[in-house]
Amino acid sequence: MNWGKGIVLSFVLFAAFIGVLVTVCIKQDSPLVSQAYYQDELAYDQQIARLNNTNALTSKPEIALDGNVLRIHYTRFAEIENGKIKLFRPSDASLDRQFQVLAVPDSQQQFPVDHLKRGLYHAQFTWQQGGKEYYLEKTIVL
Repeated sequence: MNWGKGIVLSFVLFAAFIGVLVTVCIKQDSPLVSQAYYQDELAYDQQIARLNNTNALTSKPEIALDGNVLRIHYTRFAEIENGKIKLFRPSDASLDRQFQVLAVPDSQQQFPVDHLKRGLYHAQFTWQQGGKEYYLEKTIVL
């Protein structure tokens, strides 16, 4: 084989490699963390206010995983006006789950998580109390 055939063969193989690479990249799924990513980003100032409100509390909620049960301990559950806890799975939005947190006289609420797929979750607890909004997040691994 002479130099000319080798150069042409190299170009053909390189073009085939680029074609395969482009095809694989086009078929690759690249999901966002949230479907409403840009709207969530615009509302981030409100999120900072929620975090500041939570940091100002003298008694903060505690989120813990105890076996197959997610427990929230908060001494002021009776004062909650509206609350929810979202288990956010960063790798797959279809595995996200949400639970309603009720205003109860008990200082602890629990939610079963044995039906969830094992892996990393962010427990995002949002609630309203005394006309203010609050937010607490904790990373848990099932």
